[in-house]
Amino acid sequence: MIDLKSMLPEELEAYVVSLGQPKFRAKQLFAWLTKGVAGFDEMRNLPQSLRERLTAEAEINVLSLLEKQVSQSDGTTKYLWELRDGNAVETVVMRYEYGLSVCISTQVGCRQGCAFCASTIGGLVRDLTAAEMLDEVLYSQMDQGEKISHIVLMGIGEPLDNYENVLRFLRLVNQQEGLNIGMRHIALSTCGLTEQIDRLAQENLQITLALSLHAPDDETRSMLMPANRGRGVAEVTAACERYFKRTGRRVSFEYAMIDGVNDTPLQAQKLSALARKVKAHVNLIPLNHVEERRFSPSTKENLRAFCAILDSEGVNYTIRRSLGGDVDASCGQLRRRREGAKQSGTETQTRVTSKDVKE
Repeated sequence: MIDLKSMLPEELEAYVVSLGQPKFRAKQLFAWLTKGVAGFDEMRNLPQSLRERLTAEAEINVLSLLEKQVSQSDGTTKYLWELRDGNAVETVVMRYEYGLSVCISTQVGCRQGCAFCASTIGGLVRDLTAAEMLDEVLYSQMDQGEKISHIVLMGIGEPLDNYENVLRFLRLVNQQEGLNIGMRHIALSTCGLTEQIDRLAQENLQITLALSLHAPDDETRSMLMPANRGRGVAEVTAACERYFKRTGRRVSFEYAMIDGVNDTPLQAQKLSALARKVKAHVNLIPLNHVEERRFSPSTKENLRAFCAILDSEGVNYTIRRSLGGDVDASCGQLRRRREGAKQSGTETQTRVTSKDVKE
């Protein structure tokens, strides 16, 4: 079956023309697809004969809501979506002063093996299609009843390990006739696949590249992130420098503060040197607890001492506001719980839950 929602407008146009239809039918079809319709019968301005033909040879991707959690403290909403094949992924919507930002998944599972992450437990199952990623944004927006203005590709999976589908998604979500979310409002997080960073730079998409750095030295980073082995901090940050030079877009360093692992004064000094060299902004992230992992967030004292060094070194940084701490905030936890229930035979019916009463 043809995956219509993953098609770019020009591809849809070529397809409808091949069916003997006028070109303008492609615009009508694209508009319906980005409104979240589930079937061709809903597309009332298309001829019945065309709808029947589409039903016979094409499909519209849909997501099913398995679970929804809403934070009592800040309204952060976490969704667990079921895909057509029974797999599940997570999406998080966060509210900021500038509006709603959605953090989407790009793969079912992840092959990168980061030691502090729930998403990679169990490895990679498969890549998400462009349509599935688009629906994470679209369905979240429909549920919120409010336009989403920013996107972060920082959920389950490594975006640059699913390069072609992610690139297609970025172009789809940017379409003026669709969700029309500007590239400068999109950030893509990577563990540091250097070849793909260079490839992405050549696209010159004007998105923000966020490097999940998490340690400024090879010994610590390789222990936390197996993807560092064979590349190394110097090679990864050099790729970030090339990205900045090519696109003019400042790179950010994501840095989860882990007690006794990457929060020493020496590591703060090394991080400062890297940030100055790459002209990067540093996002310090309070570590979310993951039951299967042994790490704990840095103490307040260590965080203050770490920040004092960044201040003295003139590094631009922010401490990310901790959102959704009462709704399984760390990516992968809802999916892991569901997978465990399936394996033990205790999986329940589809459910919608909330940590807050929200009508």
